[in-house]
Amino acid sequence: MEKENIRVELCDFDNREQTCKFTELLNHYIEDPMGDATPLDGDRQALLLDELKVNPKAFVLLLYYQENIVGFSTIFELFSTFKVKPYLYIHDFVIHDDYRGKGLGQSLMDGIVDLANRRNCCKITLEVRSDNHPAQKLYKNCDFKPCEPDMYFWTKMLS
Repeated sequence: MEKENIRVELCDFDNREQTCKFTELLNHYIEDPMGDATPLDGDRQALLLDELKVNPKAFVLLLYYQENIVGFSTIFELFSTFKVKPYLYIHDFVIHDDYRGKGLGQSLMDGIVDLANRRNCCKITLEVRSDNHPAQKLYKNCDFKPCEPDMYFWTKMLS
């Protein structure tokens, strides 16, 4: 894959083309078996964009391939009390189905690592479903490792 056809950039929440493509890809991901949820309607998309725009610790990196936005990652900056440094948490990591298997995930991850280095972060964390083997393979290839000792991701739903 030719690197000159690939670029990663921060989403400009004032750029309608970027935000429309972001929400379109997000709904594509939500409908995927790994997302397994109901797509966001127009009102919830607008609310999401408003909330991300005003959160100084929220980032969306867009992945361009041949001038088309084909992937994104939603990332939040958190803080490590143990390391006394910020770290990035990858909340969403999406490559459109039509573009998977082309090495684009590595390019998006490289953009995230670059962002983490620029922000002087001590680590990058993410969660991945136990049945999402293609994503696990990518993360392992990008030097991510399971936590030692094993960690569990727990949730308490409030609404």
